[in-house]
Amino acid sequence: MPYILKKYYPWRNLLFVLSEGTLIFVIINCVFISWAGADEFREFFSLYIFRAIVVTFVFQLCFYYFDLYDHTVIPMFSDHMLKVLQTFGFGCIVLAFVYYMIPSLTISTRVFWSGLFAVGAVVLSWRFTYFRLLERRMFDQPVALVGTGPFAAQVVSAIDDRKDSGHKIVAFVGDKKSPAVRNGLPVFENVKGLRDLCEKGAVEKIVLALDERRGMLPMGDLIQYKFMGIEILDAVGFYEKLTGKIMVEKVNPSWMLFSEGFYVGRLKRMLKRLIDITAASGMLLVSSPVFLLSALVISFESPGGVFYRQERVGENGRVFNIIKFRSMYADAEKDGPVWAAEKDNRITRCGAFIRKTRIDELPQLINVLGGDMSFVGPRPERPVFVSELAEKIPFYSIRHMVKPGITGWAQIYYPYGASEKDSLHKLEYDLYYIKNLSIGMDLATIFQTVKVVLFQKGAR
Repeated sequence: MPYILKKYYPWRNLLFVLSEGTLIFVIINCVFISWAGADEFREFFSLYIFRAIVVTFVFQLCFYYFDLYDHTVIPMFSDHMLKVLQTFGFGCIVLAFVYYMIPSLTISTRVFWSGLFAVGAVVLSWRFTYFRLLERRMFDQPVALVGTGPFAAQVVSAIDDRKDSGHKIVAFVGDKKSPAVRNGLPVFENVKGLRDLCEKGAVEKIVLALDERRGMLPMGDLIQYKFMGIEILDAVGFYEKLTGKIMVEKVNPSWMLFSEGFYVGRLKRMLKRLIDITAASGMLLVSSPVFLLSALVISFESPGGVFYRQERVGENGRVFNIIKFRSMYADAEKDGPVWAAEKDNRITRCGAFIRKTRIDELPQLINVLGGDMSFVGPRPERPVFVSELAEKIPFYSIRHMVKPGITGWAQIYYPYGASEKDSLHKLEYDLYYIKNLSIGMDLATIFQTVKVVLFQKGAR
């Protein structure tokens, strides 16, 4: 099974991206040959191949940033077709910029537009076919779910709510009257009832999602199924790899202690710190014009300092002062600290803009250089809220095992929210990040953050 950053991705999804890239690449080269001729193509083979690679890379990068590789929900194909065409238009603008910067990569007008038309027709046909496969859940791995309680219901939702999950539930073991059970699927009283399905190959995985396990697991039967080639999985681990988050309310201290991860070696820490210093220094230099302009506008719009300093809890529970551009009126918290809101009347007009574009976060680069923060990590919270949340949410203090970040796994996967319930859901993503922390995961998070900022998605 393919796992990227410890998260499960069905082979079908990965093959879709690779196949689409191959189609674009091949079509562009076919157009080159049809216009230039086979002899000229062979003579300038390397140049033509590289040009085709550039076109393929730009279009697929645009597809990624316009969420055209997000197939969790199957859209109306007419809407999807329009979005694909819009993305091709944006890709043409990007390519025009590339050709302006590197003229040697320029493709002749007739070849470019012929290729664009051909690629558009093939890509739309390819996607139409793929969506039909998703709707019918073809090539999904069949799963039998042991359990029909609230715990199992969460697993069912994780599978059913994502058309590209790569799994489909084919049977349950538990209570036939449970809301978690899907209509038309067989429900057995115990795991013995799964034998016929397992022997026929109609079940490839058995996921254990019992709310109470003590004395409930028939180990003998499960071991027999394992010898038959059936994969036996714990629902917590299955859910983690499927969704990229950890079921905080379903794990216990022993799971935290004995599970893989939750460890950052000295070399990884040193490399992460080196990346932080290099990236923060470079971004401060590049963003200095925006930095100065924002400071001027803030100082003119409302009285008060340009920067806003606030106590936050960092690594190992140490309190530090986070630095931001001031986006609220100077007396915004005269009545005491409150949760931030998405539409907050304490925010100035300039503040609304810099918060929406994340410009207010730029001064945190100073925190990164000072060692209080990292580029990627859990967002730091205020001490007064940390005290409340640590009492109500299990394992909340674990998020302070690493340095807080300007961006994080939770910020790109969980929508805006500032409440105790939101903090619980964000912690599920934060714990996944801490458990699987790696340089590759940091780079992927930064890459995804660019999309979040450009299209105004995610949380703060």
